Amino acid sequence: MSTTALIVLIVVFFLTSVIGVVTGSNSLIAVPAMFQVGIEPRVAVATNMFALVFMSVGGAVPFIRQRRVNYSKVWPLVLLTIVSSAIGATLVGMISAAGIKLIVTIGMIAVAVFTLLRRNAGLEPGEHHSWTRPLTYALVFALGIYGGLFSGGYVTVLTVVCVAIAGMTYGEAVASTKVINVFSSGVATIVFMWQGLVDYRLGVILGITMFVGAFVGAHYATKLNDVWLRRVFLTTILLLAIKTAYDLL
Repeated sequence: MSTTALIVLIVVFFLTSVIGVVTGSNSLIAVPAMFQVGIEPRVAVATNMFALVFMSVGGAVPFIRQRRVNYSKVWPLVLLTIVSSAIGATLVGMISAAGIKLIVTIGMIAVAVFTLLRRNAGLEPGEHHSWTRPLTYALVFALGIYGGLFSGGYVTVLTVVCVAIAGMTYGEAVASTKVINVFSSGVATIVFMWQGLVDYRLGVILGITMFVGAFVGAHYATKLNDVWLRRVFLTTILLLAIKTAYDLL
């Protein structure tokens, strides 16, 4: 890889990490950028996942330090994610690029529509019903499989599940998904390492870049109230929905 290509990737990974710590969906931009500089698709997915571990830790630290994570709600989701992400990582290569783009496009559009229609969701704690917890667990498990497989859009949809189904505020959901993603990306990375797909030199460089970007983004995110978090989230998701739909077409 040329020095110019490496610099381009560093810039892309840093910028997406700063914003993605709130919105997720870094991989929708980062992985295609890796394709463009000639990295083999499976290696790109695996190396990106390796770097995401650094980003997830960097994004989680400021929220943990400010005690924004409700561990009683998060740990059951973490356990489900560990199992499902391992399953997803073993499936890499079995789903076509077009199939992944279709899944992501539908997910992004659904997220944008939900956020626009339910204006008060995530601004205050939601109501809990008898079906809330089982449905949350089922969706988190299903999303964990996709998160281990590719991760593009995973945290974004997971954030919506935490808000719409689990009844979290946006601040609580953003903090929770950072912790969950540490385990999702970590488990998937172990599987990819076992399969020999990770480019460690590139992964460390991009991982450090993402750690710094996520730490910076989380530092400012912890200072935003739920209204502003919702605005940042919605704006980014609308742009991503347009991008993924355009790429698909």
